[in-house]
Amino acid sequence: MNEKPIKNVVSLSGGKDSTAMILMMLEKNMPVDLILFCDTGKEFPAMLRHIDKLEKYIERPIIRLKAEREYDYYLYQHKAKSKNHSNDIGYGWPFSNGTNRWCTSKLKTDVINRYLRELNKNYTVKQYVGIAADEPKRIKDKIYPLYDFGITEKEALQYCYNKGFDWEGLYEIFDRVSCWCCPFQSLDSLRNLRKHFPKLWDELRIMDKKTWNKFKADYTAEQLEMRFEFEEKCKNIGMNIKSREFFKELKILLKQQGVSGVYKNGGFFKTFGGSGCNGNM
Repeated sequence: MNEKPIKNVVSLSGGKDSTAMILMMLEKNMPVDLILFCDTGKEFPAMLRHIDKLEKYIERPIIRLKAEREYDYYLYQHKAKSKNHSNDIGYGWPFSNGTNRWCTSKLKTDVINRYLRELNKNYTVKQYVGIAADEPKRIKDKIYPLYDFGITEKEALQYCYNKGFDWEGLYEIFDRVSCWCCPFQSLDSLRNLRKHFPKLWDELRIMDKKTWNKFKADYTAEQLEMRFEFEEKCKNIGMNIKSREFFKELKILLKQQGVSGVYKNGGFFKTFGGSGCNGNM
């Protein structure tokens, strides 16, 4: 039986690590047969422009893959099969504990794996993934050139900057660049989304109102908007937004706005309560 020919396939997320990986692989004349980019439909516009720019620079086609269904379909419309959520319409937001992370599977890994399974019928596929040397826990059973080269995340980003790729400033705003509506973002990341991309922030608030679960375990998007606006007012009067006083006032404010539930502060959950408010919305 004849051995199947090898097909070298690069998985390109578009971020600093995978971009550095493909540039270094080509610079070192490593074999590259296909480059795959999976568009979730919720990428920053600057990321899509980055992919276009990279494609022109390397003078090789980048295959753009996309799931048959859109992000919004899975969020709002898909009928959940889980026993715990059998009556829910749409998967809702992925849970903060990492379960129900349908966005990664449905819009990325399943799409890429389906493509690779077709390739495997005729080829022996070698898949290259951009994981840096300082992320050893993410190393599994694929090929990781950056890890083999000893390139850290910081070095990967600087390498890309030196080559003229800056993502229109995204990495100056965010530590990590993923889907702009990702619920796993930190509060700092969400503050920056609200500040630098107000239209996307407003879209996120609209999306959250249509789902059956909260955007984050401890906040809806609308509650985050209330918190961020309150933070700005408190900063203007010199209040430390990490102080006990701030969280006490925030708790009162949220209750006055008809919010019930819990919010997370320093790893502890506190029930909304109290009355009166010294601050103004």
